[in-house]
Amino acid sequence: MRKFGILTAAFAIISLAAPVFAHHGFDTEYDANKKVKLEGTVTQVTWTNPHMRVYIDVKDKDGKVTTWNMELTSPNTIRRQGWGPDDLKAGDVVIFEGFGGKVVENRGSLQTIMKKSDMKPLFGPGGPDAAVPVKQ
Repeated sequence: MRKFGILTAAFAIISLAAPVFAHHGFDTEYDANKKVKLEGTVTQVTWTNPHMRVYIDVKDKDGKVTTWNMELTSPNTIRRQGWGPDDLKAGDVVIFEGFGGKVVENRGSLQTIMKKSDMKPLFGPGGPDAAVPVKQ
């Protein structure tokens, strides 16, 4: 009976660990073949763990607005790169690049973002090759 309890506990631990590893994989949610580069207006920036998000309204050629939900890394990582809450706000017009979602096309992984007013990158790492900080 003791062996059954140990096996059950081991199975439970292994079963619970799999979703944690899946959550942190880029390939789980995003498609490296769906590269996007768009211009839009920031509607919201959320500084929440485990990942920041920037919501950007993008108008197509017919005037239809689509809100892009772009995921970044953690707020702590963003702050270490020198970006603070006052650097990007609702109403800012931006040019952003990233990778579209596998299931939800307008949900993406942010790779770079720049305010159109000064064209300086605010954020650089993101996507399947993330690792290098922005160089200005």
